[in-house]
Amino acid sequence: MSTQNSQGTDKRQPKVRLIAFYLPQYYPIPENDEWWGKGFTEWTNVARAKPLFRDHYQPRIPADLGFYDLRVPETRQAQVDLAKAYGIEAFCYWHYWFGGKRILERQVNEMLSTKEPDFPFCLGWANQSWTGIWHGAPDRMLIKQTYPGMDDHIAHFYTLFSAFSDKRYIKLDEKPLFIVYRPMDIPDCKKMTEVWRELALKEGLKGLYFIGEASRHENWVPQDHGFDCSFKMTVAPPSDWSSWKHPRRHLRLWWQRRVLRLPMICKYEEVLPFLDSCNPGCADNFPCILPNWDNTPRSGRNGLVLHESTPELFRIHVRQQLKMVAEKPREQRIVFIKSWNEWAEGNYLEPDLKFGRAYLQVLAEEVFVE
Repeated sequence: MSTQNSQGTDKRQPKVRLIAFYLPQYYPIPENDEWWGKGFTEWTNVARAKPLFRDHYQPRIPADLGFYDLRVPETRQAQVDLAKAYGIEAFCYWHYWFGGKRILERQVNEMLSTKEPDFPFCLGWANQSWTGIWHGAPDRMLIKQTYPGMDDHIAHFYTLFSAFSDKRYIKLDEKPLFIVYRPMDIPDCKKMTEVWRELALKEGLKGLYFIGEASRHENWVPQDHGFDCSFKMTVAPPSDWSSWKHPRRHLRLWWQRRVLRLPMICKYEEVLPFLDSCNPGCADNFPCILPNWDNTPRSGRNGLVLHESTPELFRIHVRQQLKMVAEKPREQRIVFIKSWNEWAEGNYLEPDLKFGRAYLQVLAEEVFVE
């Protein structure tokens, strides 16, 4: 007997809580029109990508959802229906705040005002400056990430309060979950988290649950800086490569970059052992799943390619990460996915023309309890 209802949603209980990072840059905004030309969206780089070496999988073309526009409510609902059907519990929408200025906030604002789609979510502050790196101009500053002071932090909190109060917002220990991409970039981040928690209690919330991304700081202890927990967005082998380098492999990479002027090409299968996203400094670290990576549509020959990712190799990685939370209580069994729709980074779960829904199918087979 089928375990799916008429909408295709699997009614079995997922054994983990999957939260997929979600990029909102799929509709034009004035800033991108000014910086990159009228109508620029994430699809601009995706559509003009070309293969840079033999068997390079580019361009990557979306299948079921097409080249969508996130201003369309039906598109947002279709994404949610697809995510639900394959065991994803929530989206973590990237949020942009630059000293009082918000960018790409339309989708979240409309979701809050219309109450649709009815799907759990949380927010992640992508607190980094925007540069011209997407067009091979990393030295070009578009908008600088600043931290003007505590008044700005307070204004930031109240800007997000309606989201934190929404019944769909993901909570942990009854506290809204908030992710910070670069926690140590925030001057006195411990004071900032203390103030936000005080404001949350004042406004009737149970507090806030802060999660910091830890890959830039070895053995990072989140509690020392006002955070409850950490996760790591591991994309490549360790920065010193000491445990990964092999003379032949090192020579191959050197030849690719310096002589052939190719992107850095690492086989997904070879990198798999280093996609274990454990943070030694934190016992409560949440794992993060990485299905694929190829940011050459943004960075060209300066990019990184995890070459020959396949659904079956992805299955090995998923099983590795699920083991990290298997013994935790159900509420704590959170596993992040990087990402749902980072198409210009070649980092997505949405169906494409080559693999269709195969990655999603692997995910469902591994996370649903029989």
